[in-house]
Amino acid sequence: MSSFPLPIRVAAGLAAVTVEEAKRLPGQLLGLPVTVVSQALQVSMRVQQQVTELAIKGDEALSALRGTEQQPEWATFDEDEQPGPAGGDAAGGTGTAEPAPGPVTDLGEPSALGDDLAVLPEYDQMSLPQLRGKLRGFSESELVVLLEHEQQHARRQDFERMLSNRLERLRQ
Repeated sequence: MSSFPLPIRVAAGLAAVTVEEAKRLPGQLLGLPVTVVSQALQVSMRVQQQVTELAIKGDEALSALRGTEQQPEWATFDEDEQPGPAGGDAAGGTGTAEPAPGPVTDLGEPSALGDDLAVLPEYDQMSLPQLRGKLRGFSESELVVLLEHEQQHARRQDFERMLSNRLERLRQ
């Protein structure tokens, strides 16, 4: 059919495509800035993701070398704060809060201490801030139950640390 060699046919096809693209170029020029900006943003986001992934891996590697902090700065209790000039009690006490008069559940009923977590039935579904908000109402024995439960089940370091710190402060 065709008597022209393959390289000449390919060159003619390339020239035809170039002419067609040149005819469409004015219409594409209007959208070109948007396309360039979009591609630049995509590249920027990919770079940010890679940098973040590297930082996370670096944090994991460094935390193994550094260890964990004894008490996070956000895990403070009212007893941790130093009383001001108007604070404290006149008898020269430590200024710590008195524990609640006996263990009581949220329903106002006495709680049973044991492995069934009657102390705080929703404990396993609680977030760290939710638990922190309830800690001041627990007695020493209730905190021991929660800590033992955490150590035997979920073993979440932040939870164990917060419960241990609160228990230690309560015992002081």
